[in-house]
Amino acid sequence: MKTCDLCDSFPDEVRVLDLQLGDFGGRVAFSGIVSTVKALEDNSLVREAVAEPGDGRVLVIDGGGSTRRAMLGDMLAEQAVANGWSGVLVHGVIRDSEAIGQLDLAVKALGTCPLKTDKRGQGLRDVAVEFGGLAIRPGDWLSADEDGVVLADQPLA
Repeated sequence: MKTCDLCDSFPDEVRVLDLQLGDFGGRVAFSGIVSTVKALEDNSLVREAVAEPGDGRVLVIDGGGSTRRAMLGDMLAEQAVANGWSGVLVHGVIRDSEAIGQLDLAVKALGTCPLKTDKRGQGLRDVAVEFGGLAIRPGDWLSADEDGVVLADQPLA
């Protein structure tokens, strides 16, 4: 179901992310149960997350909106595809955008940066994050397409 239709059909159940994100993956539309990573310029926990079975989940990465270091690159995106993640939403930037665009994975991010992150093992997994005017919690349901991102407490479609 399109995000516009979800907003029309479930106006009291959906929350709309107030943030303009670009589409970088080989797919645009995706949905699933949210899992989160919160880390600034360190994608160690992103690597850990995509190495696990995704089971159709959506990985939401709160990189603090930083545009200085890419939180996702082609190797981690390939691992996300191999392990069954539905999509990745990055409050930050990615790299290897051309290669990611060839993958069967939806990726939304603020933009791109060629510089990789440091690997310090810092950050938090599966905690509530807040950006784009919303609190996003592990276990929320997220649906995204070319028109935006909506969240709900439970699957709506």
